[in-house]
Amino acid sequence: MGLALAQAEVKGLLDAGRYVEAYQQGQRLGTAEGLALAAKAASFYAMYQAKENERYDWFQKAEAAATEAIKKDPNYPEGYFERARALGRLSQYKGILQALAEGLAPRIKGDLEKTLKLKPDHAGAMVALALWHFELVQKGWLVAATQGADGAKVEPLMRKAIELEPDVIIHRVEYAKVLAAWGKKEEARKQLETALSLPARTAADRYDQERARQDLAKLR
Repeated sequence: MGLALAQAEVKGLLDAGRYVEAYQQGQRLGTAEGLALAAKAASFYAMYQAKENERYDWFQKAEAAATEAIKKDPNYPEGYFERARALGRLSQYKGILQALAEGLAPRIKGDLEKTLKLKPDHAGAMVALALWHFELVQKGWLVAATQGADGAKVEPLMRKAIELEPDVIIHRVEYAKVLAAWGKKEEARKQLETALSLPARTAADRYDQERARQDLAKLR
């Protein structure tokens, strides 16, 4: 099987929600793209399908695969993006104090900034960087100040990402989370309603729309 065909097969497994198989095949492929896809698959499995006691291990698998992707090709943006995703999720499990003690916040920000340096129109990295600022600002001014987080950067990054990729469901769901937390419930509702109106092309899209439905119900 040719390399392009093999990578397309991994992407097909990812889109179908066969995340464990996608992870395994991406690992076997061993290219930067294959390993980044493996990292994405591991994160998606942890986020959407794994049992609670499995999730931490799968995010660790995602981090390891992304780090291997970066070693294979230091100029491939998806490696940095997938590592940032995995580290962000791991930091949630560790808790803010441990995550800060381990220096995870600057590592996550560094990977996202590297992604955007290599690919300035990477909408996913914009959303993730917006959430980085948002989550740290939510922890209080002292945490935000020590980590360089700035709440004023959140919405511009979110809006830019949606402008670049208006049909990506997860961007709108994440933006709605920020808007709701900041008391902008009507704007949050509009984002969630738009998310539910968009075509769900992948298994992840369907999981994200289910989250949108749940978040919309909470707003009401």
